Amino acid sequence: MKITAIIPYVAWIGFRNQMLVKVEADNGQFGWGESGLSSRELAVDGAVRHFREFLLGKDPRRMGALWQEMYRGQYFEGGRVLTAAISAIDIALHDLVAKSLGVPVYQLLGGAQRDRVECFASVPGETPLEEIPGIAKKLVAAGWNSFRLNYASPVGGDYSGKGGSIYDVREAGARTIKVLLTGREAAGRAAMIGTDPHHRMSVPEAATFLQAMPPGTIDYVEEPIRAESPEAYEALRKLTDVPFAIGEEFSSKWAFKPYIERNILQYARVDVCNVGGLTEAMKVAAMCEANYIDLLLHNPLGPICTAASVHLAAAIPNFSHLESRESPVEDLPTTDRSVFVRRVPLTGNAHEIPTEPGLGVEVNEQALKEMSLRFWEAPRLWRADGSYTNW
Repeated sequence: MKITAIIPYVAWIGFRNQMLVKVEADNGQFGWGESGLSSRELAVDGAVRHFREFLLGKDPRRMGALWQEMYRGQYFEGGRVLTAAISAIDIALHDLVAKSLGVPVYQLLGGAQRDRVECFASVPGETPLEEIPGIAKKLVAAGWNSFRLNYASPVGGDYSGKGGSIYDVREAGARTIKVLLTGREAAGRAAMIGTDPHHRMSVPEAATFLQAMPPGTIDYVEEPIRAESPEAYEALRKLTDVPFAIGEEFSSKWAFKPYIERNILQYARVDVCNVGGLTEAMKVAAMCEANYIDLLLHNPLGPICTAASVHLAAAIPNFSHLESRESPVEDLPTTDRSVFVRRVPLTGNAHEIPTEPGLGVEVNEQALKEMSLRFWEAPRLWRADGSYTNW
């Protein structure tokens, strides 16, 4: 079996661009993959086209060897653009090979270890405080025993990415604490509740925010500070006992390595479409397993990312929850039916383990060809003094 075509597509689907890759083989089979790195899809598209030059004619079943060649082949190893491109191709190769063998993708990863993949919901950050109790009770009643009360959004201003909003971290933190306390009271102790400051804080700001809540208010805080420095997270760890969920921006096992070895993170926010695909995600999962760390999978993209994440979650022992955009409170339009005519279905708060060959996603390629990229920038946030801060 040989690779005969690698076709990248970048198109606005639902509420954002999606970067998809189709890999075809000479046996008539094909597979689909998806890349992360939102808002920089053209850079990833270029990397995919570079990889295509040496991947055509190669055996798609040698997924591990092809991963090594893609990662190391240009001498300048790794980086988020390259691993986002590798992710899309690697996921597509798994889909293709699994279809060729007539098995679901998780069978290539060691077989299923669970029957269903439970998800966590995200409550939009702009939700008014008075609506939080009803939403929390609604989620729990519907079986969503894990959800994230997102960090309070900036108030006022242009939140489109072209202008910007003034962001006061202490004011937003104070509003978020009220939301979290209200949500915990409404949901009770059985619910798993987290929050995501979206790395907008400094170490002392994060410590102040976390110390202001009674113990047990939240089960984890997701990326309160930027993740380039393990030492900064070690400093924050000394100032709080709230578990950390880190890693959605990490692009390899080497990025995860210091956080795992130093026991800095308690939940690994692996993104299969950024970390290097299923080949690399399985290695990160094994590293985490050795340190009793569960994966809380990052999943903000489309149905292909969701399906790949479901197969990954099925095959590993150390899995907590998968992020979902299809909860009762946040059903974002990522699943355009004209493009994704079949996807891995969600039943209640969980995806049942697929049984059909491949990922279990069917793409209408003709509809995809009729779509195009829309340039989009993440919202810009500014502090009161005019300095830039993270979205």
